[in-house]
Amino acid sequence: MARPAQIKNPVLERQQVALRALTAGLGVLVLLGLLLYRQIDLQIVHHDDYATRSDDNRMRPRIVAPARGLIFDRNGVVLAENLPTYQLEIVPEQVESLEDTVTALAKLIDIPEADRARFYQRVDDGPRFGSYALRARLTPEEVARFEVNRQKFRGVEIRAALTRRYPLGEYAAHLVGYVGSITQADLDRLDPRRYRGTRRIGKVGAEAANEHLLHGEPGSKIIEANAQGRALRDLDYQRPTAGQDIYLTVDVPTQIAAADALGEHNGAVVALAPATGEVLALVSKPTFDPHLFVDGIDYRTYANLNADMGRPLFNRSLQGQYPPGSTVKPVMALSGLDAGIVGTNHRELCIGYFVLPNNERRYRDWKRRGHGYMNLRDSIAESCDVYFYKLALDMGIDRIHSFLGGFGLGAETGIDLPGEKDGLLPSRDWKRRARSESWYPGETLNIGIGQGFMTTTPLQLAHMTAVVAMRGQRMQPFALSAVTSPESDDLLATQPNALPPVNLRDPRHWTVVTQAMEAVTHAANGTARSSGKDAAYRMAGKTGTAQVAGLSQEDEDAPDLEDVPLELRDHALFVAFAPTDDPQIAVAVIAEHAGSGGKIAAPIARAVIDAYMREPTPPELISALVPPAHNHAAEPARP
Repeated sequence: MARPAQIKNPVLERQQVALRALTAGLGVLVLLGLLLYRQIDLQIVHHDDYATRSDDNRMRPRIVAPARGLIFDRNGVVLAENLPTYQLEIVPEQVESLEDTVTALAKLIDIPEADRARFYQRVDDGPRFGSYALRARLTPEEVARFEVNRQKFRGVEIRAALTRRYPLGEYAAHLVGYVGSITQADLDRLDPRRYRGTRRIGKVGAEAANEHLLHGEPGSKIIEANAQGRALRDLDYQRPTAGQDIYLTVDVPTQIAAADALGEHNGAVVALAPATGEVLALVSKPTFDPHLFVDGIDYRTYANLNADMGRPLFNRSLQGQYPPGSTVKPVMALSGLDAGIVGTNHRELCIGYFVLPNNERRYRDWKRRGHGYMNLRDSIAESCDVYFYKLALDMGIDRIHSFLGGFGLGAETGIDLPGEKDGLLPSRDWKRRARSESWYPGETLNIGIGQGFMTTTPLQLAHMTAVVAMRGQRMQPFALSAVTSPESDDLLATQPNALPPVNLRDPRHWTVVTQAMEAVTHAANGTARSSGKDAAYRMAGKTGTAQVAGLSQEDEDAPDLEDVPLELRDHALFVAFAPTDDPQIAVAVIAEHAGSGGKIAAPIARAVIDAYMREPTPPELISALVPPAHNHAAEPARP
C-alpha cells in the first residue's frame, strides 16, 4: 500500500534557519569580541611591554671595543700594530646544541682541534650570554661560505675585528711582550666599564707595562636587525677612543744585531744609553713567537713551552740571576782606590792561588801558573783573581757591600718593565737572617771576584757599566720614550730619572779604572784584545766567567771545555761601554755555559756596539734587516 506524501512545514524551516543564523551571528560576535579584546590588550593594556620587546628584537645594543695603541721604536719603526680580520663567534645561550653547531660549522670552515679546545675552555670559564670566538682570521672564501648558509646558524656571527701583529716576532718578544685573552683574574682587577667588549690585554713586556696607555675607552652602537638577527643598519653610534701610541727607547737595528750576535747561545744582552738610562736593546734567548698568544694559546702549545728545558718564556735580561764573575773587578778596584787600600802602582804577586792566614785552602786564579807581579791596570786587563782576593780581604765585606750597593747591584733598577728581579749582594746581616750563620773570610774572597753568594741580572750589569762610563752619574733604566697626546699628534717625551750618584774622594780614579778597562780590549795583554781590534772607536770593557761548578782542591789544571758537560760549563760574561771619551752605549752580555768571556761574550758586545755606532738607517729600510721567518710576512687575511 503506498505511503502518503509528506507535507512541507515552512514555519519549522524558518525557525531552523533563524536559529542557525543566530548561532553563526553569536559566533561571529564572540570572535570579534575576542579579536577586539586582543587588540585592546596588545595596543592599549600591554602596549609598552610589547613595544619594548619589539624594539629589543629589532634594535640591539653592542659595545664597540677601542683600537689598541701602536708601539714603535725610537726611530718610528713599528713594533706592534693592528691588522683587520674576520672571526667566527658563537653566543652559547642562543644555540640549542653547542657541539652540533660546531660540527656543522666545521663542514663549511676549517676549525682545528686546538681552536675547538680553546673555544670550549672559554665557554666553560665565562657566562653563557657572552660571545666567544671559535675561529679567528677567516679568509674571504670562508666568510662567503658562511654568509650563504647564515640562516642555518642562529646565534653564530662573523664579526670584523683587529688582531695584533708583531713585525719583529721573536727578535723583540721579551721586550715588547704580547697581548692575550682576558682571564677572570684580569677581570677582577680591571675597571669593568673601561674593558667592556675588550677581549685582549697586555700580558708581559711593554704591552703589559703600558696597558693603561695602549687601551682606550669603549664606544657603543645600536643596530637594527631583521628577524634572523642579521644587522641592517646602525641607529646610533658613539665612537670609541683609541689607545695612545707609544714609542720605546729601543733601537731596532741594535736589537736585531744583539739577537743575531748571541746566535744559538742561551743568555741575554742588555744595552743602555749611559747618559739617560734609555734601553737600546734587550734580548733574551731562547725566545718565542708572540703571535702564539694573540688569539689564545692552546693548552698543548703552552705546556710544551713551559716544559722546554731552555725556558723560552723566561726573560733572562730582567729575571736571570747570575754570578757576575770578574765583571765586578773594575768596581772593586774603584772601592780599593777610594778607601786608600790600593794605589795605581800597588802590586801583588800572583803565583796561581791565594791562601788565607792559618788556612790551607787554595783560592785559585783562573791562570793556574799565575800572573806574576800585578799592578791595578794589569790586574784588570788580565783579570788576575789573586789581586782581587787580596783586595777583598783588605776591604772586608762591610765596605764591599756598601760600595757595590751604590752601583745598584743587588737591587731592582726600577725599570718600567714588569718582572724585574733584584739579585743578591750578600752581607753579614743577610747571611745571619737567611742562614743563621756567621760570615767567613773565604766568602769575602769569593765576592771580590763576583762569585759565591753574589748574583746579578744582566740589566744590573749594564746599569753598573753605565755608572762607570758616566763617572758616577746614575740614571734609572727605562724603555718608554714617548706617548702620543690624547688631544693631538704631539709626542709627550719621558723624562730621564737621575738616581743618587756615586761620589769618589778623588774623581781621577774614574780615569784610572776606565783606562784599565780600555786595556782589556785594546792592549796586547787584554783578555778581550781581539774584540777591540780595528774598531773605529775606543772601547772600555771587562771579561767575566761565572763558575757553574767548582774545581776540587786537588785539581791543578782547568779541564778542557770539551770534557765538561754542557750544563756544568761556565757562563761567559762581558761588559763594555763606548766610545771611552764620550760614552754613547753600555752593554752587558751573558752567554750561558759558553766558557770564555773574552772569546764568546766580548765579540757579541762588539757587534752590538758596532750596530749602534753605525750611520742612521732610514726606518723604511729597517724591516729588511729582519729575516722572513721572524718578520711574519704571511699576514692574516684582510677583510
